[in-house]
Amino acid sequence: MEISEALIKKLLTAQQNEITEFHIYNRIARTQKTGRNRTILENIALDEFRHSEEWKKYTRQDIGPKWSKVRLFTLISKLFGFTFGVKLMEKGEVGAQLNYAGIAKQLPNVMAIHDDEERHEKELLEVLDEEALQYAGSMVLGLNDALVELTGALAGFTLALQDVKLIALTGLITGIAASLSMAASEYLSTSAEKTNKKPLKAALYTGTAYVFTVIALILPFLLINSVFLALGITLAVAVAIIAVFNYYISVAMDENFKHRFLQMAGVSLGVAAVSFLIGFLIRNWLGVDV
Repeated sequence: MEISEALIKKLLTAQQNEITEFHIYNRIARTQKTGRNRTILENIALDEFRHSEEWKKYTRQDIGPKWSKVRLFTLISKLFGFTFGVKLMEKGEVGAQLNYAGIAKQLPNVMAIHDDEERHEKELLEVLDEEALQYAGSMVLGLNDALVELTGALAGFTLALQDVKLIALTGLITGIAASLSMAASEYLSTSAEKTNKKPLKAALYTGTAYVFTVIALILPFLLINSVFLALGITLAVAVAIIAVFNYYISVAMDENFKHRFLQMAGVSLGVAAVSFLIGFLIRNWLGVDV
């Protein structure tokens, strides 16, 4: 069969993508203990290698992987978990699948590769048994509660106290006390539920997420002398935390990023606005002048 030069270029791109992903899946698989996760990742890696060899029959050329991409996704998987790493990479495969569909119009027998790519995504859903994702609900609880409670408290303190050191001190005391309270509540809640989650780990995930958020939100008040500028930066940090965390969850757990982000950001900023107004009213009502 005579293949056009334009089609050869597309096939070479597909061939390189497949051999690149073979190396990524292989490296991630080696980081897993023997078991279901490792077996699935190794099987997908073998599929990717087989796909690369299929393209090679048409291109009749050897092409190496994109080692920068291999190193990048291997690093991402180590830092943020293999589920997030492979899910993020699979999102990039959507374009490859569409490309396969276009190629299949000229080479109908390659539709089997396209079918394999769709099967990969279904198999990856079975991989979601990482500890971090099992306790995602606990992390969401800690982050969400800290963001809503502390942004609101800091907004109220800002107008009521108008002193960065006092605001930071009050915020830290409030935040640390609340983190201990939330961790204890999560421990008791998980103990009462009949789940596979361990109460102590659930409490640690909740408390750690809460403390991390407290530190991030208080930091502007420790570094900046202007109370209103510090509050503005704190609110920006809160939105950034919400965006990063919800992006992670949306990729790893196939959830809608926009809906989760807008909902969480809206609640946090709404509470902050109401608390800011309450701080103003209480300050004037009590006639406090700090």
